[in-house]
Amino acid sequence: MTGAVLLGSLALQAQAATVSVSNHPMSLLSQAVTEGTPAANQILQAGDVGHHGSISPSDKKAIKDSKYVVWFGDALENSLTGSLKTAPNAIALFDFKAFNRHPLRDITGAPIAGTLDPHIWLDPENAKAITRALAVIHSNANPEYKETYQANTEKFAQRMDAAVAQIQKTRQKARPYWAYHDAYQYIEKAAQVKLAGSLSPDHHLSPKASQLRWLNEHRPTKQMCLVNQSTAAKGLLAKLQPVSTTVQIEDMSDSQEFVEGWTNMAQQINHCIDGK
Repeated sequence: MTGAVLLGSLALQAQAATVSVSNHPMSLLSQAVTEGTPAANQILQAGDVGHHGSISPSDKKAIKDSKYVVWFGDALENSLTGSLKTAPNAIALFDFKAFNRHPLRDITGAPIAGTLDPHIWLDPENAKAITRALAVIHSNANPEYKETYQANTEKFAQRMDAAVAQIQKTRQKARPYWAYHDAYQYIEKAAQVKLAGSLSPDHHLSPKASQLRWLNEHRPTKQMCLVNQSTAAKGLLAKLQPVSTTVQIEDMSDSQEFVEGWTNMAQQINHCIDGK
């Protein structure tokens, strides 16, 4: 019996490797689709959306051995471009004329023409659309689970809609916030918040004194919320007072389930705006 269980487990692992997904947010959405069936292989580690760096030989082998590899595209995952841009089994979601898309914004919040903000998964409508696309891809890889994928996708859409409705229940209009680095544009409509400026065009770069001065001179409310990807330095916060802060990782690498992680992010940003 033990041998039979082991063989069955190995068979499931083999099936799970037939589809690979690029990063953590894609993996969370894929997990929603494959619940109760073999999960996809995640190439990049949680916390690495693929902006920088390179991938290991084992990652390259996993890509080669997969029936399909789903990624967002080189606008987000530069580290995967060399391996996936021309790979016959790769599917880049950015290549499809789908999903709500927004341009990048400068540090004053103005859109930058001809650009793409790649953090599309934070839009609930995009999240639902991505799960529908993943359901098709997983169904082609493992058609025996097609009905399960479809049911899971419908369940995800219902849960996502319920989460948005709950967030909006007590919010009447969009309220302003600051971001250290503008990475939360796609959650704004559903969470009913609005960017009033960011500190830096890149979270790796320290803000300039001129930008801190601009933020203080253009603050829409006396008490502001700063959404940051890591804990902000006390010296920086002192220059922006009165300000409350919240740490939100845009790739949701601190979450194990998409709807729960998205809901927590929306709630915590709103609590920060409330000064809680």
